[in-house]
Amino acid sequence: MAEVILKDIVKLYGREIAVRGIDLHIPDGAFVVLVGPSGCGKSTTLRMIAGLESISHGDLTIGGRRVNELDPQDRGVAMVFQSYALYPHMTVRENLSFSLGLAKVPETRATVRVDRAVAALELGPYLARRPSELSGGQRQRVAMGRAIVREPEVFLFDEPLSNLDAKLRNQMRVEIKRLQHRLKVTTIYVTHDQIEAMTLADVIVVMKDGEIAQTGSPLQVFERPADRFVAGFIGTPQMNFVEGALRQDGGGWRFDGGGMSLPLEPARFAGLGDGRPVTLGLRPEDFVPDGHGLRPPGDVTLEATVTLSEMLGNETLLFAETQATSFVARMQQPRPVTDGERLAFHVNAGRCHLFDCDTGKSLAA
Repeated sequence: MAEVILKDIVKLYGREIAVRGIDLHIPDGAFVVLVGPSGCGKSTTLRMIAGLESISHGDLTIGGRRVNELDPQDRGVAMVFQSYALYPHMTVRENLSFSLGLAKVPETRATVRVDRAVAALELGPYLARRPSELSGGQRQRVAMGRAIVREPEVFLFDEPLSNLDAKLRNQMRVEIKRLQHRLKVTTIYVTHDQIEAMTLADVIVVMKDGEIAQTGSPLQVFERPADRFVAGFIGTPQMNFVEGALRQDGGGWRFDGGGMSLPLEPARFAGLGDGRPVTLGLRPEDFVPDGHGLRPPGDVTLEATVTLSEMLGNETLLFAETQATSFVARMQQPRPVTDGERLAFHVNAGRCHLFDCDTGKSLAA
């Protein structure tokens, strides 16, 4: 196990800047997820840690060693790829033991490592099979086993579940989390799926345009997004945004916009100014359909027309609009809702977020 430290890491492709001087400290034994949209630099960052991409500027240390110029096999890392990267002509056991043979690990010790990985991933019934005889989930488990047998200081996962169907993704997500808890190996995991990030990570690193937008626990990033980008990226469905302005109301403050006038708790925000243009953010669960959830205290009622509903079993998503705005609401006690139905929504003003219109930065105190 080892801590990983990235200091002012830059990656250039010619004149194009793919990663823009990021700083990141990954503690020993942590499960860190790099998440962000395509092209944000997360996979490039992972490949620099692995040694598959050169570092244009900055320092990378693993376990206290500067590894910028070290070959991948000398960094103490093991990587699991999206494509599994198994040898098709080899059996599962041969795939698991191949890297140990290259490293000249004594046979007795190699057998112990392979057997340990087989037990951890329940691969016993498949040892004589070749990859073509395995399901996608089984192949991914073999790929993970091949990383485990190397006994690395750091596990690296590059979108390992993106080729699996939804059910298998859920199963493998649980297996990866349990495995990391057992082995307690520092793990860096890349995904564009924010649900994977929220469920797997001890620490989430949200990236945008080659930079780190925010780092924190899943709850911190969800409850206190640093800016509008993070607020919109983390959470499914994404946060609703409404443009408006701040108004001083006697001894208090209000947000006016989108046909809503919401009271604000001044202690929650910084930089309040009468007439200041802001963007209001509210999660779908903060629009509570009348009679379908606990009515929030001190709520504001908004009449809206449902334009579309999505029944998800344990909940229903309602796409609704007024003359001034549109939003998505989450109905916790689902019932059939027809398009065009008029509903009252209770807006939980105490859960709102405010963002600067120009910079997108959060105004949270």
